[in-house]
Amino acid sequence: MDTQAAARKPSIDVPQMLGQKLMLDLRYYCEEPVAPGKCRTPMTSLPPELARLLTDYQIGGVILFAENVQQPGQIIQLTSQLQAVAAAQGNGLPMFIGIDQEGGRVARLPRQQSTSFSGNMAVGATYAAHGSHFASSVGEVLAKELLSLGINVNFAPTVDVNVNPLNPVINVRSFGEDAQIVAKLGGAMTAAMQQQGMLVSLKHFPGHGDTHVDSHHGLPRVDHSAEQIAQSDLLPFAEIIKSANPAMIMTAHIQFPALDSSVFVSKDGEEMLKPATLSRNILHGVLREQMGYQGLIVTDALDMAGISQFFTVPQAVIETFAAGADIALMPVKLQSPAELKNLGLLLDELTAAVASGKLDLQELNASYQRIVKAKQQLTTLAEPKLASALTTLASKEHRAAELALARAAVTVVAGEQSLPLQLAGKKTVLLMPDTSKGVVLRQYLQQLAPQSGELTIISLQQLNLDLAKQQIAAADQVIAAFISPMQSLAEIGGMDDLASITNLGEAYKKQQQYFYQLLQYGAALKKDQTFISLRSPYEISLYAPLVQRSLATYAYHSWQQADGSLVSPIYLALAEVLLGKRQATGTLPVTLVPLASEQSKH
Repeated sequence: MDTQAAARKPSIDVPQMLGQKLMLDLRYYCEEPVAPGKCRTPMTSLPPELARLLTDYQIGGVILFAENVQQPGQIIQLTSQLQAVAAAQGNGLPMFIGIDQEGGRVARLPRQQSTSFSGNMAVGATYAAHGSHFASSVGEVLAKELLSLGINVNFAPTVDVNVNPLNPVINVRSFGEDAQIVAKLGGAMTAAMQQQGMLVSLKHFPGHGDTHVDSHHGLPRVDHSAEQIAQSDLLPFAEIIKSANPAMIMTAHIQFPALDSSVFVSKDGEEMLKPATLSRNILHGVLREQMGYQGLIVTDALDMAGISQFFTVPQAVIETFAAGADIALMPVKLQSPAELKNLGLLLDELTAAVASGKLDLQELNASYQRIVKAKQQLTTLAEPKLASALTTLASKEHRAAELALARAAVTVVAGEQSLPLQLAGKKTVLLMPDTSKGVVLRQYLQQLAPQSGELTIISLQQLNLDLAKQQIAAADQVIAAFISPMQSLAEIGGMDDLASITNLGEAYKKQQQYFYQLLQYGAALKKDQTFISLRSPYEISLYAPLVQRSLATYAYHSWQQADGSLVSPIYLALAEVLLGKRQATGTLPVTLVPLASEQSKH
């Protein structure tokens, strides 16, 4: 054997290296035969046949969803089973166990058992008064809680710069519209998480902030100039690579013609621009060579329509590996015994691509070594123990940090001089997205103002329009809250939720029309009206002409305690500001622009 060939020979065989480059989704698993895509049984414990498969193919990682993580003891058992699989592989490498725990709407751990905070835009709203304090505080708590359960990769923070008010998928997942501030807050959160030993994945490179298409549904395109991309989209990634050296960076399924105008032919024979996930110019040229990034490049989920609509599974994985990605996330469904063969078939095709030279062997070896290096950082992590997890999760200190962020984020956008509201001896209508949100806000208003008069809840989900108009006509004032835009697939879970989100979309449009109509009705009757944006603050400009004051909270969740009571730091913080118990210090992290209402379109 010649010495040059020996020098080129990798220290581990090709299929093993390829197995380490896959990160699988085990959200659902059905033991019984089921049609592809129809399994909805949460996988809460690793079935023996899946354990064997992950061992045999040397699989490097998994991503968990809300369905997988239901109770602390169960989560620790599952992550321990996954690490036992890694140990059985005999390569000395732990398993990457990832999750999307961004905070705010994208939080997979059960809220009543963990600390989920108000999300990135709420953190952005605190920047003027508090700098990067809350970014660090949130990062530290999220990392401590995940690590206590054996989860070692967090697909966060989102460092997209949200410059598009109509962005359906990022909006409040972004810290805001100022790239420099996004870089500072994203860097602080990254550093805080990694200080605890958590592997962090920035997302979505080279930037998802100016899209009006959700890449779960299609293939977005960003037509920014190269200069604009450098100053806005890329800037947070560039700064955080320098300041915090993130373990991973996640790709975006987005076309960026100014960075790569080359084309591919889709599985249907259509010629199209390459999205970033499959672009060597972007992943290797921009991220590796221009920006000097040495860590792991992980794809966004490969089952999203932005990729799966145009590629077969093997094609997508081969193309993204050839482009420079180290890890393919969610490349193949393994939801029933009949689908388990798909993993072997995929690895056979990947191995053949290496043999044919389509995938470069030296690059494969270099990618594998990057994975090994990242995994060596995990070997020092303590093994999760239930007693320790129970004292960490939603501890008194963590809940205090969550409430502190909610309070610091509340923003009075207009009408500050007309606060506080007087409830005593008045009839107040709470026009809310659903009953539970009305109940929890009413509860805090009554606690803080015992003489609160009559508080009536109108739920947009169980709406009788005529009755609602009568209640508004009889009221002295209206406190109206809405959530815009509607939830995206990323927030609910992923592509498996496509059917349910289509139905939600229809209901959402109707609710928005009725909400606008009822606020118009109240304005015509000269009622005193308050608007609260419970999510993306861009909607404030739409309702501002109909109300005396507008506020933003950037989040809206609550949870139920064991005794059945509802708890929410967000509604408590909001009630305190409405009633003058606390001064609002939040500032808008985005610029409001005029928006057309659904009502005006009809």
